[in-house]
Parts: sequence; structure tokens; C-alpha cells
Amino acid sequence: MKDKISMPLIEAMLQYKSEDVYPLHTPGHKGGRGMQRLLRQELGASVQMDVSLMSELDDIHEPKTYIKEAQELAAQTYGSDACFWAVNGTSQAIHAMLLTALNPGEKLLLPRNAHRSVAGGLVLGGIEAVYLQPEYQPEFGIQMQVTVQQIEAALAQDSKIKAVLLTSPNYYGVAADVRAIADCCHAHNAVLLVDEAHGPHLGFSELLPPSALQCGADACAQSTHKILGAMTQCSMLHVQGARLDLQRAADVMSLLTTTSPNYLLMASLDAARAQVQVYGKEMAAAAVQAAAKLRSLCAAYSSGLRVMETADCGGLQMDSTKVTVNFAAWGYTGVEVGELFREARVAVELVDAYNVLFLVTYADVTTDYDEALARIAAVLNKMQAQKRAPLQLAAAAKVPQTQAVLPLRDVFYRAKKAVPLAEAVGKICGEQVSFYPPGIPVLLPGELVTEEIIAYCRAQKELGLPVSGPADSSLQTIRVIAD
Repeated sequence: MKDKISMPLIEAMLQYKSEDVYPLHTPGHKGGRGMQRLLRQELGASVQMDVSLMSELDDIHEPKTYIKEAQELAAQTYGSDACFWAVNGTSQAIHAMLLTALNPGEKLLLPRNAHRSVAGGLVLGGIEAVYLQPEYQPEFGIQMQVTVQQIEAALAQDSKIKAVLLTSPNYYGVAADVRAIADCCHAHNAVLLVDEAHGPHLGFSELLPPSALQCGADACAQSTHKILGAMTQCSMLHVQGARLDLQRAADVMSLLTTTSPNYLLMASLDAARAQVQVYGKEMAAAAVQAAAKLRSLCAAYSSGLRVMETADCGGLQMDSTKVTVNFAAWGYTGVEVGELFREARVAVELVDAYNVLFLVTYADVTTDYDEALARIAAVLNKMQAQKRAPLQLAAAAKVPQTQAVLPLRDVFYRAKKAVPLAEAVGKICGEQVSFYPPGIPVLLPGELVTEEIIAYCRAQKELGLPVSGPADSSLQTIRVIAD
């Protein structure tokens, strides 16, 4: 019975393929006939399913048949009132979530460590941001979550705040107290929006934290591709309850979605939903078990190597499939360790000043994974034998606080000029500066450049972290508001 679960869009695409229709329409490669040979060979039969927008396969902008049914099945699976597929990634879903919930000029309360895509939504919507500083975990040198007490105080102080945005779980798997925060928001007539990019697998097993929807969030944006079986760039926006207008959400999603959506991407969303709908509990158990093997491996090195556990999260829940390992006591930066693992043919999800983050999923149940663990162990053995003096990287790890001077949208339309980074102190930043991953802006447009921020940026560059956002990726110069 489990294998007979419906996948409406995939079934329609396979039916169309079986009819052997000659395509006198886009895409130009005509079912692979004209595609470059090497790429066609690598893609195989799947290239024939790269089809164009046509009545037989429904329209994501006005779904009436197969896409409509598939999105409704996704809503049922996750317990939302409506699900919208985002083929432009979770950035699109986040932008749509903001534009659905807020009108131009209205206020959004959010943590300052929100993903850089949130800033894009603020610009598009002309939304005013009110920032909160998340709690800081000094042993691992990472930002955690904002608290319900912080949110309660902010909402009580400013009744004009219409919505609250959380990032939960964060990149390191730490979940906010979403249930308490949802109750707080609703008591103040504010809606709760959740960037749940790293949580499309939550809600299917008690082994993991509950989902944002289960905790009462009004909307959440999920990266189906990050943790589940969808192709890269595939995400979902879920809306529930009466606080948000479903038709407006549909209108905004259509506004932000390409008029040439890739059907292979949408098919992978259909398949990922079907897979988690049927096997979600088993998939969660497999991921947790696979992550536990890696945790045990790393925890065995008790002479300073530290693995992040729930006890390190200040009473918050943690998704244990995110395995964060701190190497400061061994004298290695996360960047250096990431490079050592890559030389051993293991690529990690994230590196920072102190840590390496491994992302483990239900797919890590093969002999390949066990072989990768053996290579990780070999690297760790070599590092243990070559330990250095412990690192003191507090300045490189803790992001300085910032001060907003101008709204993001105003800065977007203002004239800007490039100045040497050292000469930017006291000037208003005109562009985003992030180190990626995790893509959390160190500076946002409209914020004041300070000596502390410049020192932090230089420290990140010295660590070898790639910069994202500024026109000059070397950060020799930075764009500021022109006088």
C-alpha cells in the first residue's frame, strides 16, 4: 500500500512522455535531441521529462489539476491549510511569506541573525525591521535563538509590530521555543512566521523537535531540498489559520515565480512529499541513527574535542541530525578542519571559526557513509597526534552588534560609492556583507560601519571564509551611501 501513494504531477508527466508527442514548443533542446552530448548522456532518460508549460501538465500560476492536487497533498501531509511550491528556492518562499503578512511601512520583529534572504523581502515589501539580538553560546561561539521574554517585551513596547519572524531550527539545528512564542504573538495580535528552511523533516517523529506548524506558526518556509529528497532549489511555503489571507499568498507566490517553471523540479517536490508522507517516521529514525554513529565517533576523542548536544542549547530542543564539532581545544579552526576532511574526500556543510557542521539525513544509511566515517576517523587520529595550542578566537567568532540608521528599501535606491574598508568607519553601509555559509549578514544596507565590524570582517577573511554580498568580494573596498 505504501508504494501506491499518489504522485499526481509525476504520473501526468510520465503519461505525457508515454504518448511520444513531438515537441514543436519549448524547451529548445526538444526532449534532449539537441542537448550537448555529454550532458545528455549524464542526464539520461530524465531529460525527456524536462517539459514546457502546457495544459496537460497544469500551471503553477493557476493550478487546477495535477499541481493543485499535489500541493493539496503536501498541505495534508504537513497539516497546513495551503501549500505553495517555491521553485525559486526558500528565498522565494520567505519573500512571499513577508509580502503576504505585511503591507509597506508595517513592522516586522526578527532576530538580527536572520538569513540574508530576509533582507530581500524587507526591500521588496518596504517593511520596517525591528531587530532582536539572539542569545550567544560562548563555548561554541555561535548565536542561538531569541527568547519568548525578548519577544514579549518588544511586542508590549510597540503595538505597531504586525508580525514576528523566527529562524527555527537554525543552521546548527537549535530550535526556538516556537509554541510559547506563537502564543505570545497571537496574544498581541501579531502573526508568527518561521524560516524553517532546515526543518522540512520535523513533525514526523518524536525523535526530532516538533514542526513550526505543530507549534502554532501561521506560516513557514521550508527547504525541501536541504534535508529531504527534492532537487536543489525546491522549497515549500505553508500557511495555516485565519490570520493570513490564502488568496493573497497565492497572488504573491505567482508574482515571485518564474513563468517558465521547471517541471523536473516540481516533480521532485511531488516525490519528496510522497516519500515523507509515507516513510517520514522511518526516515527520521534513519537520520537520527546515522547521526548518532558520527556523534559517537567524534565524542570518543575526549581530549578536548567537543560535540554539541542538547545540554549545550540552554534548555532548547535540538535536531540531532545536525552534528556540530568544536576543534578549538585542538588548536584548529573550522576552516582548516573542513579542508582536511575535503582532502579525505568528505565535504562538510559548514565551517566557522571554531566548528565544523556535518549535515546527516535519512540517505546516510549506505556503506558509502560508513566508509566516509572511516575517513573522518583517520583525519581525526592524525589531528589528535598533531594537536596545537588551544585557540582563543572570541573576536573572530562573536558577531558585533550593529546599528540601523536608514531603512533597507531607502538604501536600495540611494546612490552609493566604494571606499576602502579601513575608511568606512562611521559611514552608512550600502550593501550586504555576509560570510557564506550560513549567509547571516554581518552588515545590512543602512547600518553603521564600526571599527569592531571591520575587525570582525578581517578576522573572517583571515580564516578563509568566503564573503557574499558586496560588489568587491575581496572586501578591500565596501560600498557606502554617497555623501
